[in-house]
Amino acid sequence: MSMVRPSSPPSSPSPPARPVLVLPGYGGSGPGHWQTLWERAHPHFRRVEASDWERPVRAEWVDNLEAAVRASGPDTVLVAHSLACLQVVHWAAVTRLTVRAALLVAPPDPGAPAFPAAAVGFSPLPKGRLPFLSMLVASTDDPYATAAFSEGCARAWGSHFVSIGPAGHINAASGLGAWDEGWRLLESLLG
Repeated sequence: MSMVRPSSPPSSPSPPARPVLVLPGYGGSGPGHWQTLWERAHPHFRRVEASDWERPVRAEWVDNLEAAVRASGPDTVLVAHSLACLQVVHWAAVTRLTVRAALLVAPPDPGAPAFPAAAVGFSPLPKGRLPFLSMLVASTDDPYATAAFSEGCARAWGSHFVSIGPAGHINAASGLGAWDEGWRLLESLLG
């Protein structure tokens, strides 16, 4: 018997309708990515755009996040995937603003061979504890980061660590659809 994946996150229960900023990684999140599906299902979710998804520059990405958080306020929740996780930690190291929480999914290792050469300024990574509640979600077979790298980041940033087993880069290519497990993790983060 085949299982059909839902095309949108479960509608009940839902996290409170607080501001949610969606932060896609390198290349942006396409139409089949769980971030995009969550945005479609929840109109209060807002995507933080990049001037160039294919040539990310840390300073620009940090400035974009600063402006978005300033506009949305301190009750904001960040939902970051891949390179955007690095955007969040670099932003947290320099901002005076704060957010309620961050869901950090599949942070890539900027020292790994698979890290995009076009991404500028994301290394070295800040190692300080994040000044807000955070959860780091990783896969055991992510081509962009080892499990040890992900666990080390979670420890350094003070993030609750969740391994979801083999799920690739936890993106559209992983076949997760609206990623119900991730939605439940977001709900638990907001608890």
